[in-house]
Amino acid sequence: MLELSAVCFSNPIQYRLYKLNMNIADLSQLSRRAMPAFPGWWAALGPGVVWMALAQGSGELIWWPYMVAKYGLTFLWLLAPACLLQYPLNLEIGRYTMLTGESIFHGFIRLHRGFGVFLWLLMTVSFLWFGAFASAGGTAMAELTHWPIGWTQRGQSLFWGYASIAVFVTAILASGVVYTLIERFMKLVAVVTVLGLLSACMQSDVLATLPEFAQGLLGPVGSMPRAWDNADASKLLTAITFAGLGGFWILFYSYWLRDKGAGMASLVGRITGLGGTEEAVVSDGFLPSNEVESAKNWSTWRRFLSTDILVGIIGNLLTTLMTCLLAYALLFPKGLLPQEYELAVVQSQFFAVSWGEIGRLLFLVIAAAFLTDTWLATADAVSRIQTDIVMTLFPNSRRLPARQWYYIFLGLLTLITSFTMQLDAPGPLILISALIGFIGTLIFPVALYFLNHRLLPPHLPEWARPRHRPWLLGLSFIVYLVLAVLYFKSSFGL
Repeated sequence: MLELSAVCFSNPIQYRLYKLNMNIADLSQLSRRAMPAFPGWWAALGPGVVWMALAQGSGELIWWPYMVAKYGLTFLWLLAPACLLQYPLNLEIGRYTMLTGESIFHGFIRLHRGFGVFLWLLMTVSFLWFGAFASAGGTAMAELTHWPIGWTQRGQSLFWGYASIAVFVTAILASGVVYTLIERFMKLVAVVTVLGLLSACMQSDVLATLPEFAQGLLGPVGSMPRAWDNADASKLLTAITFAGLGGFWILFYSYWLRDKGAGMASLVGRITGLGGTEEAVVSDGFLPSNEVESAKNWSTWRRFLSTDILVGIIGNLLTTLMTCLLAYALLFPKGLLPQEYELAVVQSQFFAVSWGEIGRLLFLVIAAAFLTDTWLATADAVSRIQTDIVMTLFPNSRRLPARQWYYIFLGLLTLITSFTMQLDAPGPLILISALIGFIGTLIFPVALYFLNHRLLPPHLPEWARPRHRPWLLGLSFIVYLVLAVLYFKSSFGL
């Protein structure tokens, strides 16, 4: 292949950008290493649980229970397919990271530098207002404690929101390996959530509705109990598209696998806290060498990836079903339609009637667990992504170690959160964030196809190449395309 010379470009800057993009895209420059051995299932599993815990707090407490509270079982049958749609995307995201040790964003930049910059800008805008999760968790804690005494409800919510952020940032700074802290906390949240919801669903009033509720999973039950509100179209489409982790949230899985040390990622280093020894985190990854032992190890890692993803998706599906069951048993019969995070507070009042104060406190603890972990996991993941992108796009930035860049971005995100928590989320920004999420959901299946089925395979041993055509990935793309078209039509009245 002939290489273009500098004389083919109008100025030296264009030529340097061309050369830089060629170097980024050239996977053959990566060193080859043996595929690391699988450490055992108990040691390896974890990123899927983090995925599950984050998904619970980023919308499952709101959108699906709201639709059930308003329309009964009309749309419940869409929940399971919506969750399973994310399986092929997570599989391709994890596949790239485990075979190269690189983040999925690094892979997107390898497809084309300009494409990576475009996604970077979209992602940055989409996460400008994620501080709302900290204030939402603060709302649950304020309702739980009614403290500080004498403060307004808004003031109490902000107090607990800021307090949770301070605790989380301090914990990150004092941690050994930051991901280990995140995983352990999210596992605790997942356990508290599942056990709490199971306990709540054991109420006799809730169990009485279970047979009819189960029928709703197979298809619409009876006629729609109330007239369709066109304003709910965007909520329903959002609930379907973002069941689990939608939009740019789904890319977080790559970074959790990377710091967990899954596959080739065990060779690239981890972000550590001030309580741990700094590790050398490399931006470029490695390719697996063509050895019998490497092939054997990859076979086990491949099974792990499918299992870990299903742990997250099935776990999230079950917890979402439990919140929907509670909404169907407690809210739907009374025609109550609380908005957004008020849902948890309203549901807690019904438990106070049946179980007394213990019931109310139980559900508020569950809601607080759902919501407070979202800021922690999101701030950590976005800081990782920003660090990774800067060090990939701008090689000179590697003069600073990855840990310093991580803390720079974590500090910036904390400041942005502290400011935006004081404000009501502006309507236009919420709409823009949702639109960006839909755009990302459409782009990712196509980008993953070109990355994992076109760019990467020629550089892999035969045993590491894709075995089948990615028809599940294509199916996800088609469904998300239809959902995006419907969302745009409902949002803009087209």
